[in-house]
Amino acid sequence: MKKISQFILVLFSVFMFSCGEKNNNTEQTQEQIETFEPIEWTMVTTWPKGFPGLGSGAEDLARLIGELSNGRLTVKVYGANELVPALQVFDEVSSGSVQMGHGAAYYWKGKMPAASFFCAVPFGLSPDEMDGWLLKGGGWELWKELYAPHNVIPFPGGNTGMQMGGWFKKEINSIDDFQGLKMRIPGLGGEVFKRVGGNPELIAGGEIFSALDMGRIDAAEFVGPYNDLAFGFYKAAKYYYYPGWQEPGPTLEAIVNKQAYEALPADLQEIVKTASLRINNEMHAEFTEKNSQALKILVEEHGVIVKKFPQDVLDKLKQESEALLKEMSETDELSMRIYQSYSEFKARSNEWKKISGSL
Repeated sequence: MKKISQFILVLFSVFMFSCGEKNNNTEQTQEQIETFEPIEWTMVTTWPKGFPGLGSGAEDLARLIGELSNGRLTVKVYGANELVPALQVFDEVSSGSVQMGHGAAYYWKGKMPAASFFCAVPFGLSPDEMDGWLLKGGGWELWKELYAPHNVIPFPGGNTGMQMGGWFKKEINSIDDFQGLKMRIPGLGGEVFKRVGGNPELIAGGEIFSALDMGRIDAAEFVGPYNDLAFGFYKAAKYYYYPGWQEPGPTLEAIVNKQAYEALPADLQEIVKTASLRINNEMHAEFTEKNSQALKILVEEHGVIVKKFPQDVLDKLKQESEALLKEMSETDELSMRIYQSYSEFKARSNEWKKISGSL
């Protein structure tokens, strides 16, 4: 009996000691957090400062990182052309001049043609499917591999949902109407447009209206009703076409300089990742809500004529899209792996959509 009592006493002592150690460790960790010197990052974006959905999404991401880190990591956001031109965001993050950027991967297809797969592929994946491919289907790992030589780490950072086909000053009745047409259309959609006789131009969002209004271009696609209403495109063109064949589920990106990210403590790294994924979902929800409201205003208050592309036009665009993707896949080994991963996921997803599609 005496031995049992002594054994219980030893166990109790060990328990009390471990609790004390645990409390000390907790207090030390809390003290380290409280005395941690704040880290300040700069984010540059391809969007106008505070622009609805896109620009505000970047602002929300910065705010969320600050809140989740309890102020240990703060991010100051600069809109397009405030600190650097819109289309130099990737280079600035790559060089380490700034720690973070927000934009769209297809803007960098001149450096990496396969980058477009991680934003939008014509007749490609929907927003939900993009999330599935990136987060569970191996897409994110390939995205990181593609950006690694440039010293950049990508994160999904938003999605506008299915886009519109664009604003046109004249009706599109056949594929011949694209001949010689000057249109603001980036990414692979622009390459396909060129293949059917059009003249694509890459113009930053904040410069599209003036180009369309002054006749520098004949047509323009940007996002959808929510953003297009804010830019006032209806004042320069009256025909608004759908579907957005060129961007069926565009994922936006939050990109981070590799050295800046790896210098963060593990918990702050996780906060950057978590905040990006949350904004990725919240932005899609915002566009889903706002697009229907904006479309109603465009039609009822501004007399916009909403039209569907003729089916033979869509068929030709799809044919050229498939040929382009196949050619891209043959440029190098990584592009081939990205193409195969994307295509295989899309094929599997199509089988599920036959069952789970809209009623």
